Amino acid sequence: MQVEQYELDCCVAIESLTPTGNVTKSQKLNNCMVSLGRDQFRDIVIKIATKKTGKTQDIIMKNVKIFKKFLREGKASIRTQDKTQILISNCPPDRLAMFLKTLAIKLGIMKGHATDKARLYSTVRKEFQFISPLTEKDCLVFQDKSKQGNKSPSNQKVPSGLKSRVHATDITPKRKRGKEDGYSLPRKRINSSENITKVTPNVDKKIHLKMTTEQREVLDAVLLGKNVFFTGCAGTGKSYLLKRIIGALPPASTVASASTGIAACHIGGITLHSFAGIGTGGASLEKCYELSSRPSVKQQWKKCQFLIIDEISMVEASYFDKIEAVARYIRKSDLPFGGIQLILCGDFLQLPPVIKDSKVKKKFCFQAESWRDCVNSVFELTEVKRQDDTSFINILQYIRFGKCPEEILAVLENGTSNVNNRHGIQATRLCTHKDDVDEMNNLKMKELRGELKVFQAVDSDSLFTNQMDRYLPVKQRLELKVGAQVMLTKNLDLQKGLVNGARGIVKQFQSNSLNIPIVKFVNGLEIALKTERFTLGIPGGGLATRQQLPLKLAWAISIHKSQGLTLDCVEVSLARVFEDGQAYVALSRAKSLEGLRILDLNRQCFRAHPDALRFYIKLRREMRIKREIEKENADFIGNY
Repeated sequence: MQVEQYELDCCVAIESLTPTGNVTKSQKLNNCMVSLGRDQFRDIVIKIATKKTGKTQDIIMKNVKIFKKFLREGKASIRTQDKTQILISNCPPDRLAMFLKTLAIKLGIMKGHATDKARLYSTVRKEFQFISPLTEKDCLVFQDKSKQGNKSPSNQKVPSGLKSRVHATDITPKRKRGKEDGYSLPRKRINSSENITKVTPNVDKKIHLKMTTEQREVLDAVLLGKNVFFTGCAGTGKSYLLKRIIGALPPASTVASASTGIAACHIGGITLHSFAGIGTGGASLEKCYELSSRPSVKQQWKKCQFLIIDEISMVEASYFDKIEAVARYIRKSDLPFGGIQLILCGDFLQLPPVIKDSKVKKKFCFQAESWRDCVNSVFELTEVKRQDDTSFINILQYIRFGKCPEEILAVLENGTSNVNNRHGIQATRLCTHKDDVDEMNNLKMKELRGELKVFQAVDSDSLFTNQMDRYLPVKQRLELKVGAQVMLTKNLDLQKGLVNGARGIVKQFQSNSLNIPIVKFVNGLEIALKTERFTLGIPGGGLATRQQLPLKLAWAISIHKSQGLTLDCVEVSLARVFEDGQAYVALSRAKSLEGLRILDLNRQCFRAHPDALRFYIKLRREMRIKREIEKENADFIGNY
């Protein structure tokens, strides 16, 4: 069923509050449909319908306050003038955000509410009409009113100047209002998947990239209940799409996981090993059944309806088969993965599975016995967003497939003398080994003469401090000096270019007890950085949190930890490349060829695993045949 931006499929609690905020009455409703619309008086109302019983309740949105602190967890609350509070939970976060934005803007531009007297003496029959979609005109009107000094409609009463007495005789329920009523029909509907901030930057400072046709196709397949694997080269927006998918699914039954802790943190999830509860999977299948039958692990498996696995390329085939068997065992179902819907993401031509025993043959996830039964829809994203230069994109495509002909080698050799700093900020060196990273960063720090400032993180639970140090992008202890080269580890303001991976230099520290660092970034912006909240999923479905400055030293980082980053100026050391796809991952972090400098250039570094190559050759052949069949069917229907 298609759910519009004015509808929510969620759980609801309706509370009656005293003037002091105490709850006098509470009603909990599971599996509800919450709809935003207007009644016969054109007042905005929320209709709550219980799916099981079919009973409905209408709540008038008058002088509303909206609380969305836990929006990313699919939770929010709406409080009305008559002290009625609606608590929404287990709602797809992106849809909830759009619903609340629609409510806020519609309330902000409405002319007023019907009086109690008008309602009491009205003879017009009760009516509910879905709210009209947001338009550019709505957003512009809302923005204009905000500029005039009005506060956010979610926290402010409707000004008296905007109120109008609405009487029953003013309402024409069954007739659509048109130009003769003083209204113009919407010219352009603001789609829920598009970015409203293009029109109203004051409404929401975050900018979301518009989804490509390929990305929409993947999201539609997920919402249709298909088990999906989507892939693509670096920079095609896989992480962005994955976050959009997470935002479109109910949080309570969705597990966002990844094969590595770093990737899990990027999507706000947990590691696949933590969720599965069978360790590294080296034990026998019977032992895995026993491990997964522990109460906390078993509860996770039974609760899960949607399982997301990022960086699936690093999941070994035998491990995938074991957790698939565990899922069927725990959930007592013969369906693939016990009936759990799978959303898998990764690039098999990037970093492959890690096998400790060199004698054991490395097998990719697509070589698992259960792969074909579990995955029924495969997509490849081809539209590159990270780089704009077509020639550089083509070079990366060759390298991705392990090819480096003479003409490409010549281009890369010409780039070995590229400038290695921008605006006084040196190029960040990507290294194959963590030891090289630590050595370079420590050496550069010692060269600085300023006073050393130490910033200690505040962790919610010390039991998980070591785990957070291993997986989170920020450490428990951060040492900085004036002149230290740093990198943002979190998106702060996309409009201003303060994104994960943005590089800068510490210019000074504020003269207060907190010693907050002021960082000048490559784009010239100087900003005082405060601590941010980082979360790590832990076994049992909980979260461990860390409060720390969103910074790390950036003279050097490892290739492994650079996955997902876009760097404006990067220096790549290929002397110790030891893995298939490793050189490609490093080079594809660069935004442009001019911002890339390669050290120790060697054609032998560029290699791809033969099994992964065969997989993509077969995939592209199957997708080409599929497109040809779809085109033939469309032509046949058109001619018919």
